[in-house]
Amino acid sequence: MKISVKLEIFEGPLDLLLHLIEKNKVSIYDIPIVEITNQYMEYVNAMEKKNLDVVSDFLVIAATLIDIKSKMLLPKEVDEEGEEIDPRAELVARLVEYKMYKTIAYELKDKQIDADKSLFKEPTIPNEVAKYEEPVDLNQLLDGITLAKLKSIFQSVLKKQIDKIDPIRSKFGNIKKEKVRLSEKLIYIFEYSKKRKSFSFLNLLEEQNTKEDVIVTFLACLEMIKIGRLFISQKETFGDILLEWNEDCETTITKEAMEQYD
Repeated sequence: MKISVKLEIFEGPLDLLLHLIEKNKVSIYDIPIVEITNQYMEYVNAMEKKNLDVVSDFLVIAATLIDIKSKMLLPKEVDEEGEEIDPRAELVARLVEYKMYKTIAYELKDKQIDADKSLFKEPTIPNEVAKYEEPVDLNQLLDGITLAKLKSIFQSVLKKQIDKIDPIRSKFGNIKKEKVRLSEKLIYIFEYSKKRKSFSFLNLLEEQNTKEDVIVTFLACLEMIKIGRLFISQKETFGDILLEWNEDCETTITKEAMEQYD
């Protein structure tokens, strides 16, 4: 039996497979692989003069069908639990998924068509009518209201506000970012250098906690080098920078003297 089809009516190989299954009125979970493969191959053979890029997609599924067909002829395999492995299972799963998305696409298309038939009219209510508010009769509004009911309403409003409060996070304090002062960092570098005599600039930066700490530490080191308290050296290009304490420099850094840097 030969079938005459046109490529343009199918969106891909899975669409063609689904068409053949529905045409033969067979279950998607129990595909007669031999018959479907033969019909599918007839379609692929008729595509020899079609676009090669399009044909290649169909050939992949064709190879899959032939592989499944060959496995169906071999003795059945079993899994670790002793159940038979159906070589069609993976293809069936792909077809079921494709059919689901295709159905959803049709539903969305129908909604789009229905939406095109809907017309919306802009409001043409006069401003004086739109601004009109129905008068409120306070006597009628407060009819039957007692102090007990008002208290109950007030307590329910308070309870809603309390329920919104996180019992854990509400106990957290506010975390404020401390400002890093250059004067304090200069004193820190002075004591740090005096104690170690020689140290790695990289190690010094790694001991800092924040990006702001790193920046101010860098500026403090530059100032220490500028006043002659530190010597700087580098043995190789892109190598670690070494800072050494200058014993001959008599400049002393105090808190009062360093306040000029802030």
